[in-house]
Order: sequence, then structure tokens, then C-alpha cells
Amino acid sequence: MNRIPSTQALQCFEASARLGSFTLAGQEMHLTQGGVSRQVIALEQRLGCALLARRRDGLQLTPSGQAYLSEIEPALRLLERATSNVMALKGLGGVLNLSIPASWGNHWLIPRLGGFTHAHSHISLNVFTKIGAADFSNRQIDAAVEYRKAARSDMASEFVMPLVLYAYASPSWKRQYGNHIPPASMLQHTTLPLAWNGWLSQARATQLQWPDPHQEVASGPRYDLMFMAMNAAATGLGAALLPDFMAAPLVAARQLTRLSPTAWQAPGGYFLSQSPLMRSETAFITFRDWLRDQISASA
Repeated sequence: MNRIPSTQALQCFEASARLGSFTLAGQEMHLTQGGVSRQVIALEQRLGCALLARRRDGLQLTPSGQAYLSEIEPALRLLERATSNVMALKGLGGVLNLSIPASWGNHWLIPRLGGFTHAHSHISLNVFTKIGAADFSNRQIDAAVEYRKAARSDMASEFVMPLVLYAYASPSWKRQYGNHIPPASMLQHTTLPLAWNGWLSQARATQLQWPDPHQEVASGPRYDLMFMAMNAAATGLGAALLPDFMAAPLVAARQLTRLSPTAWQAPGGYFLSQSPLMRSETAFITFRDWLRDQISASA
């Protein structure tokens, strides 16, 4: 730890690099231009390399400076956030930065979060969305709920709930097409490219009329986010495979109707993973236990 430079020197370097000026950095940090310059010079001498090139039009990062800034900037943000959290919570709670899938978060988690914050007001839960696998590399994420085919192998990860899909379309679309779903009307999810194949294999024995087996199955448009496919189905653009927790409000509003009782469970499901570098183990355990209770109650 004795090799770590002072935080003031690091802040002076970061501000100077970001603003391109010792003078502007000094104004931001309430220091003189000379004070900021001396801090950066001392840091460069300690590291044994130049971090900033002094030019007439301002300061510019050297290759060494760029590499160093990319490493220390996330750490400075963590220090800033940790300080703000302690000031706000007086050390009585914890912070959990949680990454979630956008569709699951908007339609399953967020409607239930009021209960969590009411019961655990001492915990600051910060929520971020991510398409695909959560990125733990910058150390800003403490935990993540992800749709995955299997648990992570690089950190603690547990299965929390399955993803079960039904076919939905708008009532007007159903009146037009009846029990037939044209392949071009099968709205697809980019993260589940074989969802319609799986659902069709489950539904062959039901009352729906299926496309000619020689036709291409599920040739409809693709959507990155499941709730985009849901909204497309609600406007009559086709049929979408959706979990009940997403479709239920639009079914109640008569904007969607279920086409068949057939359900298809996607491989894998939603997993909760925890970073080994998380800020508060207590905050994570509290959230994990609450999440388990919510899933059990909704099953």
C-alpha cells in the first residue's frame, strides 16, 4: 500500500487530463494552477514517466498517461461513490450495484422493488441494465441477474427462476389470422433465436395450424429486447413469445391475448451472480434472500 500515490495527486492528474488544463483543474479542485502542476510533476517523478505532454493548446495524455488513467479512473470513481454512500447512510447500510436484463427488470423486478426499499431503506440498491452477459471487468458491478444457459464458472452463481414463454398476439391480429401463425409473423428475440422452434415442437399437437414443414420457420423480424417484441405484437405486427409476467398487464388492457395454452421453457434460466470484489456482502445477502422470497411467492 505504501506504493500508492496520494489521492490528491491522482485527482489532480485525472482533472488535468480531462480538462486539458492545469488552470481549469485548479479551479475545479479549489487549488492554484501551480499547486496542481506540482502535484502532477511529483506523480510523474514517482512513476518515472511523463503522463501529460505540455503544449501551447493545452495538455495531452502521453501513451503512459492514457494507460495509467484508464486504470486509476474507475478506482477514483469507487472512492467517490463509497464516500458519498457513507455520508448518506452513516455506515448503517450497504451499497449493491446490480446489473439486470432490461425486460426482466422493467416487468418483473421494478414493480416489486418498492417492497425491498421499504423493508431495507438502509441499503442503497443501484440498478443498471445490460443486453447479454454482465460486465464485471470494471469492478463497478457487484452482482447481476442474467438469463444464461448455465451458471457462471468464474464466480458464485445460482439459479433463481426459469424463463417460460407463451405465444401472444393482439386481438385484432388473432381475428385476422385465426389459429394460423405465418412464419413471417413470428417475432423473434435475438437472445433466443431458437425459441419458436422450441415452442412449435411443444405445440404440434394443439389446435393451431402450423406452416408447411418445408417453409422456413420463424422468419419474422428480430428484436434485441423482449419488451420491444411484446410492444410490436401489441400493435399487430405479429406474434411474440413472452413470459406471463410481461404480458399480463397488456392482456388485462386487452392489447394482447394468449394464442395457445402451450408453454415452452427456455434452456437455463435467470441466474444471480456475485462479484468476488463486491462492496457489501451484507447488502448482497439481504437482496438475495428477498429475491428468493419474491420468486417463491410468485411461483
